[in-house]
Amino acid sequence: MHYVDEGDRSGEIVLCLHGEPTWGYLYRSLITALRGDYRVVVPDHMGFGKSETPQDRSYWLQDHIDNLEKFVLQRDLNDITLVMHDFGGPVGMGLAARHPDRIKRIISTNGPTPFGQPDGLERLLKNAAIAPWFQWIVKANEDGSLEQVLGQLDFNILSTMKINGFEDNSVINDAWIAAYGTHFATPRDCLGAIGWAKGFATGAHQFEEPDAAAIATFRSKPALAVWGDADKTLHPHLFLPLFTALFPNADVHRIPGAGHYCFEDAPDQIADIIKRFLQSN
Repeated sequence: MHYVDEGDRSGEIVLCLHGEPTWGYLYRSLITALRGDYRVVVPDHMGFGKSETPQDRSYWLQDHIDNLEKFVLQRDLNDITLVMHDFGGPVGMGLAARHPDRIKRIISTNGPTPFGQPDGLERLLKNAAIAPWFQWIVKANEDGSLEQVLGQLDFNILSTMKINGFEDNSVINDAWIAAYGTHFATPRDCLGAIGWAKGFATGAHQFEEPDAAAIATFRSKPALAVWGDADKTLHPHLFLPLFTALFPNADVHRIPGAGHYCFEDAPDQIADIIKRFLQSN
């Protein structure tokens, strides 16, 4: 399991969790912005980025939570600020449900925050019905093309990310495409991306259920949501209420014109928002 660990070793820990089909490269601007004052830890989930892709494992949500838990416990990370994007949201909240005492702050950046909210599944299904990415996953799983298409991410990474959505096309160049596509060089390297999509289509992902004590504890933790308002994959009007139900007094920043990959569309703006939040909380 590859990870970046940069910045002030005595500083507070900011743990950044990516989603599909990205890796720690997504957080490059945030690392630069925070490493002078904080210890920024950015793991690549197994099957993504520079982490290995074992062929004999599954890549469901619960597997990623297990991996992250082992990572955090082995390094004895405490007073963690979670920064979560895409499926990094349910992975991070899964860790939080198991170890609420290790989490100091929560930052959602276009990442769902399921934590026992009674309408969580309903919102997920409503979103899937209107999001092109989830519509494609269901169709591709039914017609048998999911593994074939996502097994060629070295070739089609740009189109895959475009259907998920980013708005600033000026970031796209050969180096950018290589950064995201090179680590999916063969179908064997794509099992993580395939697994996440197939897990949704087949209902294999299992969300961690926090106990009442964890929920009560979390309501008092500092929390921030930053959401690209043009996200067509995780619609803000469906997922931000999950966040505000858990953190009714939290700051919520909706960024007009930024899409699903908000760190690509508005990296400096988001870094400034996060820095101010950390300094004031």
